[in-house]
Amino acid sequence: MKMNMHLLAQMRKATRKLLKQTPVDTTAIVQEAMKQAAAFQRGGLPNVHAKAAPDMLAELQRSMDAMRGGPGAQQDQPAPWPGSFTEGSHTTSAGTRQYKLYVPSTYEENGIAAPLIVMLHGCTQDPDDFAHGTGMNALAEETGCLVVYPAQSQAANPSRCWNWFNEADQQRGQGEPAIIAGITRAVMETHAVDSRQVYVAGLSAGGAMAIIMGTLYPELYAAVGVHSGLPFASASDLPSALAAMKGEFRRSQAPGRSLPIIVFHGDRDTTVHPANGEELVARGRARRTAVEPGQVPNGHAFTRTTHHHDDGSVHAEHWVIHGAGHAWSGGNARGSYTDGKGPDASREMLRFFKTQR
Repeated sequence: MKMNMHLLAQMRKATRKLLKQTPVDTTAIVQEAMKQAAAFQRGGLPNVHAKAAPDMLAELQRSMDAMRGGPGAQQDQPAPWPGSFTEGSHTTSAGTRQYKLYVPSTYEENGIAAPLIVMLHGCTQDPDDFAHGTGMNALAEETGCLVVYPAQSQAANPSRCWNWFNEADQQRGQGEPAIIAGITRAVMETHAVDSRQVYVAGLSAGGAMAIIMGTLYPELYAAVGVHSGLPFASASDLPSALAAMKGEFRRSQAPGRSLPIIVFHGDRDTTVHPANGEELVARGRARRTAVEPGQVPNGHAFTRTTHHHDDGSVHAEHWVIHGAGHAWSGGNARGSYTDGKGPDASREMLRFFKTQR
């Protein structure tokens, strides 16, 4: 037990050091934890039983969350949104995932079929954390849309990352894409949803999974929003995933047609290289581009590039946030991985989605 506690203390110490250096560099944290775990499994620390490792890593994760202000932290709860935010569960042959659904207070009053946004969280996050950080539920009140947040399980991935880098999870009708599509359809069956206005968006691993969903199910989603994510099938295993995050991604031809897409990426992102955002819009095959610089008052400067088809319609928007790291642009500090210096990625995504049906 003494040796267990010693190892845990050392891992906590390393984590605190990493978080002080760069609060959102999850890659460094994961690599450090893997290094400690590898040494542990090699027998470098005597009298520590292997079966204790999962419990210790879980405890480390709780410490990381608390230090970062993430889902494991003790925080003052914000006032509830006017609408309902309820839990659900969906099971397919590929597995079961929980989710949370936000229904705005105006939903039953207007009787009109509403748009649906599917929001896929990043690593270590959960639906509550992602909803608070992105502010999407508050925007749902303004716009009258429904928002569903599928939840990755720790059983499927210890850090609750969507497994975008597994080939089995890059196939239609299989794995996590089948489950997420199932959740989407389940909400559409139980609520008045406009089937022409169903969209999917995500952050980091969730952004990578969002582009997988748009690629595999183009008949289900009208457009995709990706924040700090990666292109479709840019990796096939963990080593290639780490390479892709550094900008050395695998280039492959995506099946089917390319959906309209809006991409946000910080140019100081050290977790997922900004080259991934460039590749996402490059795969859209639009003909003309227009570049528009901007500045958020007392916040970040940005460059917005729109990609147009020959008929003038916008197929893609690429927002490069200057000076921003791996965090949701314009997000609320109540959630993890947010940067309140803007621009407001959530609001801009909804604006873009409204133009795509």
